Amino acid sequence: MSRRNVNAQRRQMVLGGAAMAAGGMLPSVSRAAEPVKVGLIVPMSGPFASTGRQIDAAVKLYQKKHGDTVAGRKVEVILKDDGGVAPDATKRIAQELVTREGVQVLAGFGLTPLAFAASPIATQAKTPMIVMAAATSVIVKRSPYVVRTGFTLPQVTAPMADWALKNGIESAITFVSDYGPGIDAEKVFIKSFTAGGGKVDASIRTPLLNPDYAPFLKRVKDSKPQALFVFVPSGEGANVLKQFNERGLADDGIRLICTGDVLDDDLMVSIGPVSEGVVSSHHYSAAHPSAENKEYVEGFQRDNGGHRPNFHSVGGYDGMHLLYEALKKTNGDANGDKLLAAMKGLSWNSVRGPVTIDPDTRDIVQDVYIRRSEQVDGQMWNVEFDKIAQFKDPGV
Repeated sequence: MSRRNVNAQRRQMVLGGAAMAAGGMLPSVSRAAEPVKVGLIVPMSGPFASTGRQIDAAVKLYQKKHGDTVAGRKVEVILKDDGGVAPDATKRIAQELVTREGVQVLAGFGLTPLAFAASPIATQAKTPMIVMAAATSVIVKRSPYVVRTGFTLPQVTAPMADWALKNGIESAITFVSDYGPGIDAEKVFIKSFTAGGGKVDASIRTPLLNPDYAPFLKRVKDSKPQALFVFVPSGEGANVLKQFNERGLADDGIRLICTGDVLDDDLMVSIGPVSEGVVSSHHYSAAHPSAENKEYVEGFQRDNGGHRPNFHSVGGYDGMHLLYEALKKTNGDANGDKLLAAMKGLSWNSVRGPVTIDPDTRDIVQDVYIRRSEQVDGQMWNVEFDKIAQFKDPGV
């Protein structure tokens, strides 16, 4: 082979090697520049739209405060409205977000059936799924990629049963919406209350959509328990409290105790004085006295027409914090398994108080507060007066 041909061959090899190197490097550079896409699936319309609006507002507030870039990666949130009532719609949206939009994280999920519908997609795609609202215990078991930043109904129900027993309530009726979280709340209240010596006279389940509470409350009035334990999803509490008082149950000496869903912070102004004195248990109150929460409430109200943040908003806010901290640990690598590993065991001081993602269950561990609805500066607030520290989901 001539010297000229040898040189040409060497040049071709060098150029080919450079092209191969560029071919290997360019996608890497491109990936580094690409955003981490988060598919946020929440109900922005329909009967549970307030849940979606709260989560969406909290996600926006988090990025406003902390920026939209972490570990060199821009975080792009793709908001999708699933309407809140059709699991098939949620599943289809999750599938499209993963396959067409290329999201690396799924998040949101307003109700349990919707989270159930999306969980197989998360498993198949090996995509972390941050459940910010849906509160049935078993959700985390539906996929090894589910991580929860909201709460579970058993987690906030068991403390209410214990408080009732310690405060002289010996008989009660449970009154819950007939779907996953309501059934969880019913089972856990009965288990905890009867284990401590209390008696549950009856267990009433009401329809989830468009319920007429009148016939159910008549049964309670006729039974005359010392207390009525209530769980209904956010937005329904005003109707229950109004009818409870209009039908004279309070006048009959029946106490209403409940989970914090009934006394949604976002709706306390419209619920008004009928809630005065009602004791509830929950993991968050807009009246939580920490400096972090006061700043959070001020920012949320400023950006959302004076509306208070509620417990669903905190699930959204902390869901973003979980993602940001995990990305910091992976140095911006959004690989599903690496992100999931980074999320397990994370702890931080939330606006609700200290929280941890249990590394074994991927569920949230947090303080649960006993609150009383009180008038402060002319408005009703859920004022905390007791605390169960770092309480885990007790299961059902």
